[in-house]
Amino acid sequence: MGCWKWLYPGMGVKRWLLLVVLGVLLFSGGVVLLADVHSVALIRILIAGWFYRLTGLIPSELVNWAAMGCILLGSFFICFGIRQTINSLISVLMPRPTPSLVDLVYSKRQLGRGPKIVAFGGGTGLSTLLRGLKEFSGNLTAVVTVADDGGSSGRLRSQLGIPAPGDIRNTLVALADTEPLMEKLFQYRFAEGEELKGHSFGNLFIAAMTAVLGDFQEAVRQSSRVLFIRGQVLPSTLASVVLRASYNDGSTVTGESKIPSPGKRIERLYLDPPSPPAVKETLDAIAEADIIVLGPGSLYTSVLPNLLVAGVVDALRASTAVRIYVCNVMTQPGETDGYTAADHLQAVLDHAGEKIVDYVLVNSQRAPARLIKRYREEGAHQVQIDGHRLQSMGVQVVKRALMEESDLARHDPQKLAQAVIEIWLQHRGNSQRSLVAGIE
Repeated sequence: MGCWKWLYPGMGVKRWLLLVVLGVLLFSGGVVLLADVHSVALIRILIAGWFYRLTGLIPSELVNWAAMGCILLGSFFICFGIRQTINSLISVLMPRPTPSLVDLVYSKRQLGRGPKIVAFGGGTGLSTLLRGLKEFSGNLTAVVTVADDGGSSGRLRSQLGIPAPGDIRNTLVALADTEPLMEKLFQYRFAEGEELKGHSFGNLFIAAMTAVLGDFQEAVRQSSRVLFIRGQVLPSTLASVVLRASYNDGSTVTGESKIPSPGKRIERLYLDPPSPPAVKETLDAIAEADIIVLGPGSLYTSVLPNLLVAGVVDALRASTAVRIYVCNVMTQPGETDGYTAADHLQAVLDHAGEKIVDYVLVNSQRAPARLIKRYREEGAHQVQIDGHRLQSMGVQVVKRALMEESDLARHDPQKLAQAVIEIWLQHRGNSQRSLVAGIE
């Protein structure tokens, strides 16, 4: 009985369905006339009897032309009616302004042909990168650290025993292909309520999904479907890990949120328990990747923790992808005070070993004086590019103007993504030329 509801007034589909029916009649009648099936009385009566009555008004030499015209017109009515029916349904199911159906299909197809990209990190740095890359490829894998123990993530982690959801939430939102209201909802942070204050809705949503499904990784996967993200988001490990740092004076601190506090130079980073197992999908994505990106983001609390997970470094070293380290625009107080671009890379190599980075992408754009002054007051400075030292470390240095024009000194998503894709294209071209030269 529910099928009859399609005939109710105001449904917005009846006219288009009637157009499809008319198209079918025209097409069928034209085919029957063209085939001249006078002997099949039932077909003539049920499908095209009225056509035969009309043919008496048309000169015999024009009947075939009339039949072809009916076939073409019928085909147009069918296609147009189906298209309008689908668009009418989409306008109800997706009330926000959307591109045309053909644009949506074309976009998905084109993005599906993009390079396979794996990006490591966390926080705003990874989110910035992904916002740009999702316009170039739909084959994205974001590997996110889960060692956060502060704020809403830390509270949920300690109370519910789940991996920290905060950085994963930010990454999901960055890759989302959904309406702005859903993004605002996931990022909304409660300002009142004794238990709710400080929590973001997205963190609570992921925690609830984990409780319902009984699996954190599956909760992230289903959350990805809710937000219609481009690509996939994976936790670096499903183990409950704690981040620990040792400093140049021999002291140590345990807990990601406490690492920047001492204001000392960090010598080494550790995970407890050591070498937790990686998520299998992460290792598979690395093996199939065309591009692997480390950073940008907090060096010691967002990027490096991912490299301490068992199997990740070995997979990076074995990968045939172009491997790019994106250096931060500014130093970070408590983590990278006084660091140059080479100091950032050296920290990566100290923790992961040699031959895991091919290119270092650095920002060559000078920050405005007002921003430099403001950041200096907060203890941060623009990262200096020591190109000769970087080259001596066996990597290629790529300098680009990558800063966003805003009140913050950070990467512009589009500029950063464009630079990453250009490096890949150049690297692929060089590799092909090297292969041809070897064959010759």
